[in-house]
Amino acid sequence: MSFRTWAIVCGAAALSGCFGVNTSQAPLATTYPATTQQRMQAAYHWEVLAQHEARAIMADRRLDRRALYIKPPETETAFSRGFRSLLTSELVKQGATVRTSDLGAATVTFDVQVVAHRDRQPIRPPQGALTALAAGIAVATIPFNHWREPALALIPAAGLVDLFSGSWTSESDEEVIITVQADEYQTLLYSSSNLYYINPGDSGQYGQASAAGQLKVSSQW
Repeated sequence: MSFRTWAIVCGAAALSGCFGVNTSQAPLATTYPATTQQRMQAAYHWEVLAQHEARAIMADRRLDRRALYIKPPETETAFSRGFRSLLTSELVKQGATVRTSDLGAATVTFDVQVVAHRDRQPIRPPQGALTALAAGIAVATIPFNHWREPALALIPAAGLVDLFSGSWTSESDEEVIITVQADEYQTLLYSSSNLYYINPGDSGQYGQASAAGQLKVSSQW
């Protein structure tokens, strides 16, 4: 290739680089760092959340030694009934004064928002999943070459599945945002929000998502 041709090619590349540096007609898509989110799929998980919220409420200085009243939600669901009972039990167990009326007590409320994603992009598999799969396939080929019984090839793969399957679960297109708050004299004293995946078939336990993608189980203020 002649020097003139090289000069044209290099010049075009340099110019294209100059025009493209730090410019775009629309924001470029990027991803967040890998994170995890728990899946709520048992009444025991409601109890775990109730324990967490009860400890946090008891540890909050603004609620120290205050009587509490857990307000029933306006719209009753399986979750709202269960969670209210569990939260009441946990607060009493941890020494809180829980009243049956709001007279002279801080009011504890909780809100559930169901989020249904309709056009979600693929999510990467759990970290290490592909490596473990590749390792399992590689190890499973050993019996075909050295052992007499080919069925023994299933043992290493089964061992890998047993080792990792307990910590893996699939993502869901439906999530819930559960917010617990406490107020007194129209002043918010405590607020905590938690996010969970839920199974699509369980969304009715929390409240169906509206056309906008959300429905509040209880209204506040």
